[in-house]
Amino acid sequence: MKNFKKILFVNLILFIGINCYAQDLHFSQFYNSPLTTNPANTGFIPDADYRIGVNYRSQWGSILSQPYNTISASGDAQLFRDKLQNGWLGLGGVLLSDKAGSGGLRSDKVYGSVAYHQMLGLSSLLSAGFNLGYVSKRIDPTALKFPDQFNGKFFDGSNPTDVQFQNLNIDYYDMQIGMNYAYFPQEDIYINAGYSIHHINKPKESFFGDNTEAGKIPVRHIGFVNAILKVNPRVIINPNVYFTTQAKAIELNGGIRANYNLSEYGESQLIAGLYYRYKDAIIPTIGFETKKTAFTFSYDATLSPLNSFNNYRGAAEFSIVKKGFYPGNSDRQTMCPTF
Repeated sequence: MKNFKKILFVNLILFIGINCYAQDLHFSQFYNSPLTTNPANTGFIPDADYRIGVNYRSQWGSILSQPYNTISASGDAQLFRDKLQNGWLGLGGVLLSDKAGSGGLRSDKVYGSVAYHQMLGLSSLLSAGFNLGYVSKRIDPTALKFPDQFNGKFFDGSNPTDVQFQNLNIDYYDMQIGMNYAYFPQEDIYINAGYSIHHINKPKESFFGDNTEAGKIPVRHIGFVNAILKVNPRVIINPNVYFTTQAKAIELNGGIRANYNLSEYGESQLIAGLYYRYKDAIIPTIGFETKKTAFTFSYDATLSPLNSFNNYRGAAEFSIVKKGFYPGNSDRQTMCPTF
């Protein structure tokens, strides 16, 4: 019975994903995946000129022999900062790939984004941006099991199913818009907030040929508030809150990280933090930064009733983020606290 519940649970997740009622791909380390959070984050880099990042997430490994794996690679940079009056342009892009379990469902996405950033006086910044992406999804029905294939003891893949797919491959264009505001009244205080709307074109995503509203991706809203505060010469804290809603799904994630300076000028830093996703998981975080390259690991420990299936083992996540300045620009004053 326990194995039956586990298999049923896994297939339910797959079926929900196929029908698009679940939330988009996301990372618990939302703060290390800025371009998937808000396109206005493109070139929104208070302590550098450019940024390159890689994120990897593995989920449901305690239930599946092959877990859900999500990986992204992104990069963005500031342009024309010395040519535009009190402003600059941000250009960037992100690649996303997700494989659900044994490969029954796979998606690949590529987005290009642009944003404009304008200083408002000496201590605040307003940004607006958008991105445009191309999405390709495919499904392998032979890798899935359906309720009508259950013979009373196990799911028999040799039994035919009444579930029929009209398309095994779907492709569409996707678009997001967003805005950010940052306030930095002094060198030890930096606060910013952002809001973005995803899937504003409501693209169709259905393997069943559904032409109704149910076959379209629901609009997703994301909001966040972030602060970077230097509390003493060796410690910088970063509290933040992330909120998103899509269709009937809601996610609220908040917590704090701290960077501890291990060297004279911040060349080496220890990173530690703790986050909580409301009614879902607690997420301890640890990392290390050396010469503007940060390595961060986090783990989702499930606290919801799903822990009866995964024994509190939710998802492991790892990110690498590299920031830097253009040649001859390393002495540029940053907008956020630094060591």
